[in-house]
Amino acid sequence: MSRRIRPDPTRRALVTGICGAATLTACGSGGGPTSPPSAPGPGSPAPSPTQAGGSPSVVARSDIPIGGGTVFPDYRLVVTRPTAGDVRAFTAICTHDGCLLATVADATIQCPCHGSRFAIADGAVVHGPALRALTPRNIEIQGDSIILNP
Repeated sequence: MSRRIRPDPTRRALVTGICGAATLTACGSGGGPTSPPSAPGPGSPAPSPTQAGGSPSVVARSDIPIGGGTVFPDYRLVVTRPTAGDVRAFTAICTHDGCLLATVADATIQCPCHGSRFAIADGAVVHGPALRALTPRNIEIQGDSIILNP
């Protein structure tokens, strides 16, 4: 009766196994119910506010600065006010690499990952590496209130 001896695993096999386990965890296959939702990849539609945060939110128009905007990460939405009478909304997912946009400053919506910037008036690329404009999103305006879940 011979006993089969397994050779020690190679470094490549160990790295492949570790990377595979990390990928499964990052993709949510092993994370369980407490794993945070992942951002959609480039070109993927952003979830509706109902999917992202549950019930609709109401924001006062005056809470959005004129010439600026506010990012609502739970809704993956950025609302801007290029002028006093103009309110716009865009997906808050960068078209370059799918990162969640973080801030609005200097009349641009800014991505923290690679430095892309988008115009608050139309979502156009002001500074790359992004090549595509942000996708416009619908919002509902009732008087001085902005409803993030139309």
